[in-house]
Amino acid sequence: MNCEKTQEKFADYLTGDLDKGGRREVQEHILACAPCREDLENLTVVWAKLGVLPEEQPGGGLRHRFYAMLEEYKDGLDVRKKTALGLAGWREWFTFRHPAFVASFSAFLLFVGLGAGWLLNGGRAGGGRITTLSREVQGMRQQVALSLLGQPSASDRIQGIGYSATVENPNDKTLTALFDALDNDPNPNVRLAAVDALYLFRNKPGVRESLVQSLAIQNYPLVQVALIDFLVEVREARAAEALKSLIEKNELTPEVKKRAEQGLKQIV
Repeated sequence: MNCEKTQEKFADYLTGDLDKGGRREVQEHILACAPCREDLENLTVVWAKLGVLPEEQPGGGLRHRFYAMLEEYKDGLDVRKKTALGLAGWREWFTFRHPAFVASFSAFLLFVGLGAGWLLNGGRAGGGRITTLSREVQGMRQQVALSLLGQPSASDRIQGIGYSATVENPNDKTLTALFDALDNDPNPNVRLAAVDALYLFRNKPGVRESLVQSLAIQNYPLVQVALIDFLVEVREARAAEALKSLIEKNELTPEVKKRAEQGLKQIV
């Protein structure tokens, strides 16, 4: 193994992410290569100093401000999504093989059809047509969300959760899909996105109760913290027992335990 390839593995070596074979290769190389050995020693010193830095903890109002911003975004958002797709990505998206494009194209045709009908009738369709159009668009958004939530790509599933967050009054099927993502998705980022989306629907029947139940089965620290902050933010009294049970878990990280203890004091 040459110096360049060895140095590429230094970070994984220090974090313990290399397998036994990889660690042995690095160790054999640095024994025979003085410059690489010196580089690793210097990096080890820096790594050790980073390890003793105090861990910054977000303030209690951080998630509250985030949720406030999220609601402002939802209230002011109709259909606007920012993407960083390149030309190839756009070309792939604008095909009838992509579920989001199919649903969006259908919504566009719906707009055109209803708009043309309104003009032909001299604008006499009035509020009834607009109400129908709004209902159809909401339904289309939910179809897009459900379609994307079923995709194998985590980024697609997160995008699907984003679509669900733009729905004013999601149906039971959409809410069930969000809870399924929260409880069962293998990607923690998808689960975190589901928590934040469900905050927007916190006043719908059954949402808070389901989140309390979800707290009992979560094992990823960031998701646990997000749920704790959610339930404390809405002052959900039914979360007290779930927080007590969580605190008693031996495998709970110190940070989550501390947040749970603080949250319990705020709820009771």
